[in-house]
Amino acid sequence: MTGQDYTAWIGRQEIASPDQISPRLIDSYVTTLAPFLAEAPVAPGLHWCLCPQITPMSGLGADGHAAKGGFLPPIPLPRRMWAGGEVTFLEPLLPDDPVQKISTIREILWKTGRTGALCFVAVEHDYRTPRGVAIREIQNLVYRPAATASAPVSAPSAVQHFDREWQVPIDPVLLFRYSAVTFNGHRIHYDQGYARQVEHYAGLVIHGPLQATLMLNLAAVHRQALPRRFRYRGINPAAGSQVLRIGLQEDDAQMQLAVLSEAGVLTMQGEAVW
Repeated sequence: MTGQDYTAWIGRQEIASPDQISPRLIDSYVTTLAPFLAEAPVAPGLHWCLCPQITPMSGLGADGHAAKGGFLPPIPLPRRMWAGGEVTFLEPLLPDDPVQKISTIREILWKTGRTGALCFVAVEHDYRTPRGVAIREIQNLVYRPAATASAPVSAPSAVQHFDREWQVPIDPVLLFRYSAVTFNGHRIHYDQGYARQVEHYAGLVIHGPLQATLMLNLAAVHRQALPRRFRYRGINPAAGSQVLRIGLQEDDAQMQLAVLSEAGVLTMQGEAVW
């Protein structure tokens, strides 16, 4: 499987349908995640709601995502998730801005993990307004083999003390609303039976971008400014209704961020640079 060559897909581009930062979108985003957002005309992380892939129902795969082989290569591994990424903030987004997203496949890399072959696809997203590129993100997707049983429970993280933290209650309604505002059809976030019986998670999966959004906003609230660059990386899945701990530790111009599950397991880590 690792011998399959997708070099021809590198450099492939997709221009999403134009979008706009409408009052309804801002209201939907803010009321879903308040009070865990920085005060701004456009709260940090809203760009993950913009220009989603609009796929007809007939074009969806069994997992609720768009079937592979369109923009993304037809990787023959069934599970697809965010692995992490890096966001550079170049210009502020403003209410009523028209936005265009241009996506480019930058890298396709095979690796071997505990469960077998893994394929990582790096996609660059440019979010453009009439003033130019406002946000540039490198997003890393990971394709994994099908799950055959629940993954072993990870040990609690050694990082338990933060300089500042939020405790964020997560329930199925929040997950459903976040899926709706981001137009994310992946069934692991709202279909309990699919999440448990097909992908063998302990419950509904808490979105990677939702966790990244919470870290980003905590950083912006603490420094009272949006960072220039923000990196995030998924460590362990977070699933089921629970209270997440979103925390930070300061280090001069750099800030380390983390998400801990209710059991103390590190689910995502991040870094913000001003």
